[in-house]
Order: sequence, then C-alpha cells, then structure tokens
Amino acid sequence: MLLLQRINALSQLGKQLETLPKEELKQWAAKAGNENRWFTPEPVKMAINGIVKMLTKEALTSWVEPYRFNDTRKRIGIVMAGNIPMVGFHDLLSVLITGNIAHIKLSSQDKVLLPLVTDVLIGIEPKFKTQINYITKLENADAVIATGSDNSARYFKQYFGKHPHVIRKNRTSCAVLTGNESDEEIVDLGKDIFSYFGLGCRNVSKLYVPKGYDFVRLLSLLEQYKEIGNHSKWVNNYDYNKSIYLVNREPHLDNGFLLLRESKEMVSPLAVLYYEEYSNKDSLKLQLNTNEEKIQCVIGSKHTNLSNIPFGEGQFPAVWDYADGVDTLKFLSEL
Repeated sequence: MLLLQRINALSQLGKQLETLPKEELKQWAAKAGNENRWFTPEPVKMAINGIVKMLTKEALTSWVEPYRFNDTRKRIGIVMAGNIPMVGFHDLLSVLITGNIAHIKLSSQDKVLLPLVTDVLIGIEPKFKTQINYITKLENADAVIATGSDNSARYFKQYFGKHPHVIRKNRTSCAVLTGNESDEEIVDLGKDIFSYFGLGCRNVSKLYVPKGYDFVRLLSLLEQYKEIGNHSKWVNNYDYNKSIYLVNREPHLDNGFLLLRESKEMVSPLAVLYYEEYSNKDSLKLQLNTNEEKIQCVIGSKHTNLSNIPFGEGQFPAVWDYADGVDTLKFLSEL
C-alpha cells in the first residue's frame, strides 16, 4: 500500500468517526464503560473528537512530509496504557502511516474501543488488516513503543532493552496563572483539569500562581464542573484525600468536589490540585525547568510567554505533538 493510499484511508477514518451515529457511539461508550467505570460517554466522545482532529488529509500530509520511510516493513510492538480512552492511538497511527506492522498489547483497562476503531479502518481499506495485530504477549518484535508508569518503565527497559525502543514514563501537566485571567479563561482551565477525570498526562494537576493569588474566585468559577462530584470513583478519591488532610491538619482549600493544596510536587492525587507560588518570571522559569522531565504541557495565556498551550486546549494535541517530545516518526523511519 502506498503512502498516499494510507493517508487517504486514515483521513476517511476521521470522517467516519466524525459522523458516527449517536446510537453507535452510545453503544461504544456502554461497552467501554462496562470494562472501565472511568470511561463514561463524555470521555469516550472527547477521545474520538481528538482522533478526528488528527485525521485530516492536510494534517497527515504535512506530518509525514519531512520523512522518508523504509520499504521493508518492521514488526512494531505497542504496549498501550489505559488511563484514558485510546490513549495509545497516536502510536498506532504512527506505525500504520509508516507502513509498518503493529503488534498491539492492549491495556486491561482499555481493550474495547481501539479494536472498534480499527474495524472501521479495515472496512475502509482492507489492506490494513495485515498491519494490525492484537496480541496477548509481546514477542518477536523488531522495535517496541511502550507507555506506562515510572515503575513499569523500568520493567520495560529491562525486558525490551535489547530492541530499539521508545519507553514513556509518568508525566503530568501544569498551568501558569498571573491573576489577570478572564472568567472565560478560568472556566476553560477547568477543561484541562477535569476532562478524563484528571487521569491523562495532559491534565493539569499543578498550578503556578503569583503570591497573593485569589483562590476564592478560582474555586467559584470552577464550580461549573461540580457534576464531576457525582461520579462515585471521583468522590471516593475526594473523600479519602479530604479525610487525610483533616486528620493531619494539613492546610487546604475545598469547594465541595476539588481540593487545593500547596506543594512542590507535580503529580497530585485525583480530586486534588496542587499549587505553588512564584515571585517573578525568572523564578517561575527556574521552577518549570526543574520539573521539565515530569511536565507534558504548560498551559496558560499566550501573553505569559511561558506556556505552550492555551487554556482549554490541553486535550487536543496536533498530530505532530509527540508525547514526551519523542519524535515517533523519526524513530520509526530510522529502523
């Protein structure tokens, strides 16, 4: 299959997902939700919308233009994470568009949706069937792309170290606030915090704020997302962390479904948002640089010259926005 054929088929997949009938989308979400209670209809719909944004013919063509791909197909093992719906789709897309063969080890937390999507793709272009293999044990791969926790990354390196590999660890995202944000910008920040229940690496789990920041206004505006407090797994995390803070008499803020706590750490527990004060831009740059290896995205106003993503856009990366900054197409093209 020629590269242009692959691009055409993948862009057609985007169009079909965009026009997926509501009843079919409902069925997909129900199947996914039966396996993972975090996968409610809204996160499933958001994940599909994110894929649709990637799969335009113009974006795919621009993405691959700088690369030259080997005619010899390689077997690429993909170890998928399962924290948010189809989080490993970009890795699969990279393997397919380069003409390689994907050997996909699905997460037990997300084993429903991706096969449904690839069934649609194979229906569009049956030749993709030879490039897509779902497996229970990863072996005989020429190269590996694996995503997981910091602990699993150590295991992956030990197990797959002899193969060419891309191994990703835990990352999270943060937001830079100045105190001059509009109400609309704060509400958009809520999307970056609460989408996917805060489980993604592009979710904001840490705020950098100037000294004397008005948290009352922030928490008041974020109350637009109070519906999240009706999800049993979210509220269990909220109640647990709140009880810990109360028992230990740890200072914190609370709006009834979200806890704010000052911390130098980057990764906050679910239902908790960490914050850290900065005194000036130079000190903020130092704080960001110190945590660079843990940060996936920096979200904020374009006027700060420190953030790379506007408020509310964290969950919609372009097709050339690589996780951890590792150029997957370059990796695959050099095998």
